[in-house]
Amino acid sequence: MKYTIRLSYVFIVLISVLALIIPFFPFDPNYFDPNEILGPIPPSLTHWFGTDDLGRDLLIRTIYGARVSLAIGIISVTISIGLGSIIGVVSGWVGGWIDELIMRFIDFAMAIPTIFLILIIQTLFKPSIINVMIVIGITSWMGVARLVRAEVLSIKERPFVLAAKARSISSTRLLFWHVLPHTFPPVIVAATLDVGNAILVESVLSFLGLGVQPPNASWGNMLQNSLSYMIDAPWMAIIPGLFITLTVLSINFIGDNLRATLNKRESNA
Repeated sequence: MKYTIRLSYVFIVLISVLALIIPFFPFDPNYFDPNEILGPIPPSLTHWFGTDDLGRDLLIRTIYGARVSLAIGIISVTISIGLGSIIGVVSGWVGGWIDELIMRFIDFAMAIPTIFLILIIQTLFKPSIINVMIVIGITSWMGVARLVRAEVLSIKERPFVLAAKARSISSTRLLFWHVLPHTFPPVIVAATLDVGNAILVESVLSFLGLGVQPPNASWGNMLQNSLSYMIDAPWMAIIPGLFITLTVLSINFIGDNLRATLNKRESNA
């Protein structure tokens, strides 16, 4: 298992570094020569991942697709973590009827199938990268809010917090200096796992034409573009599908490893 974790870290670091440095090289993911379009070309020494139906290099488009997928995953999760943490802290710290009201609203929101809600919102608004980030972020905060609320309810009853209250420490200082820091470990784990889910959602949206719009490259619209060439050019579907799978699996392995490590530290504390 430890080798799987190491490979996951290596893969995520490698794909992230490539996604960061690719704009500094003279590679255009949308370049094609209209006079030399011969249809999809299989992988070769010239084009390691082959080309698509327009003769665009799939290696370059895959790396640019990684930029989009990772950016959407990280930014959308940042939105959901921020929103969920604020609501969870308010619910757990204040308590009473406010806590009850927030929890009933969260129960209602979680009862709605998220993917259908995202599809409806994306249908109503013009699909774009920014919209995808916002939509995924504002529809995935509920689990984080419940997690943070549970942590706050548990932490504020611990002896060190009760001792701080006995010393007449202000509620604001108590919350920000004694309670919130203890909610970070589970939130970090949740954020890591949610990045993989966000990448999957973005891929589905782009595959359906409601996410990143062509000619911008994303793994989802690369898959959608490959539908007409599944028999003649299977590499057009295999490559983006493989990168989606490897990225999500690697992120999930890393998240599970973080959870095990943090739980071990907490049990030893």
